[in-house]
Amino acid sequence: MKRLLLLFIIIVISSCSQKIFKEKWTQKKAPETFKARFETTQGDFDIVAKRNWAPNGVDRLYQLIKSNYYTDIGIFRVIPEFVVQFGIQNDSVLNKAWDKYKLKDEPVLQSNDSMAISFARDGINSRTTQIFINLKDNHRLDTVDFNGVKGFPVIAKITKGMENVHKFHVTKDNVPNQDSISKYGNAYLKRHYPKLDYIKKTYIVK
Repeated sequence: MKRLLLLFIIIVISSCSQKIFKEKWTQKKAPETFKARFETTQGDFDIVAKRNWAPNGVDRLYQLIKSNYYTDIGIFRVIPEFVVQFGIQNDSVLNKAWDKYKLKDEPVLQSNDSMAISFARDGINSRTTQIFINLKDNHRLDTVDFNGVKGFPVIAKITKGMENVHKFHVTKDNVPNQDSISKYGNAYLKRHYPKLDYIKKTYIVK
């Protein structure tokens, strides 16, 4: 009887998890300009995104924010005088689902200045959910050739709360394994990297 009950619970949980992701989220088009707030364990920061900077990237950022993707996620890479990176969900099902909808590449139209935000990528048409914040002027990221693609297109810029971004716990060379985060979520991070900061939630603001 207990085995049947356990099996039923697992089936219910699995079916619920599968409903977390909706394909229609990937079809949302961003406004020409929008603002959003990121609430973090070190305080808030606000961004502005303009679609003409990188239409594909800005649309995806809007889709992720509107679907509450950036909720309770670890800021797993913080390298002083370089970048802050995050964007792997606590839910492995959600990570796998978004990973299937990779963005087409586009040119760099805005420079990776200090506090500019771009999607991370590791090859042609590989952008999905991970973004990084430039902690200084990283202009070489505008033109660097990396695994067949050139540069990192800027999708947004921080307009308020820059001081909070500089407070995030530094990881330097002790960066968590991204595959482990994707698979085990915050349980892995909190066990092995208890000092990390987190994005608590993100939402569109007027």
